Amino acid sequence: MAYVQVEADDRLEEGPEPLQFKSFLPSGNQAHSAGVGNTDRGLILYHLLVDIHSHTIIGYLREQNTQSKSGGGFWTTDYYQQYFDVDTRTVLKRCYTTLIPTEARTYISTHLNPPDMYGPFWTLTTLIFTLYLSSSLAASISTYLSPEAEYDYDFTLLSMAVSIVYAYGLALPVLLWLALRYIGVGEWSVIEAIAVWGYAQFVWIPVSILCVIPVPFLRWALVGVAFGLSGWFLGSNIYPVLASAEAKATRLIIIVLAALHFGLAITFKVLFFNYYIIGKIGGDIPIGGDMPGSGNSTTTA
Repeated sequence: MAYVQVEADDRLEEGPEPLQFKSFLPSGNQAHSAGVGNTDRGLILYHLLVDIHSHTIIGYLREQNTQSKSGGGFWTTDYYQQYFDVDTRTVLKRCYTTLIPTEARTYISTHLNPPDMYGPFWTLTTLIFTLYLSSSLAASISTYLSPEAEYDYDFTLLSMAVSIVYAYGLALPVLLWLALRYIGVGEWSVIEAIAVWGYAQFVWIPVSILCVIPVPFLRWALVGVAFGLSGWFLGSNIYPVLASAEAKATRLIIIVLAALHFGLAITFKVLFFNYYIIGKIGGDIPIGGDMPGSGNSTTTA
């Protein structure tokens, strides 16, 4: 076997600069040398893939976390959890603000943003118990002050209070929202509708407590005040939604709602605030020439 000596060609050492590989690792771990070997290239590529994969996983987890916070479909509890995430101070402020007529027109945009369902549910449930307890207490006081009167607790009033309050405070706004959606009015959500109706009933809670006082004129006055404040509040928040419809006849729905609201006030007055002190009126009146105590007398009670 023959060996041929080949002289080195200096031109092979000239030419373009060796390739430089950029590393995505921290600056302390970058490859600085030229002509990186296959092992170093593989290491750099490996770290690059790990870095990309890590960012992909982190982005996916963040997206899943955001979706879980925003809630799933309306059939899941996570969807409604966000509407109960409200503190007590905010709920109380939203309650007593309904008693201020000047705040009614801007209530949704100023005080009910975002809307919640905890406050309306708390308000309606509290109203049910105050209606029953105050009516029972008023009946007991009236019976105590009335001679020869007897009273037995009527637990059917509790079931009536549950049916009336929840039907008016929950079912009615949902039905109104569905009707407006059907005719193409989508200015508010069903949560806003329930929130407006629920907070509007707050005024009936102190009124039901004050109606324990056995004075008929005072009770009628309190019912009138509650009817006016809650009616003004509902009208101020509902009429702009009705007015946004293309068909002007949609505004006439406010008349139906006013009639239902008036019926609610009368129902509360008749069922829960209608207890009076019964006293003996008149006395023994002699008939003819009979003297009192002769046995021929008529008593008017």
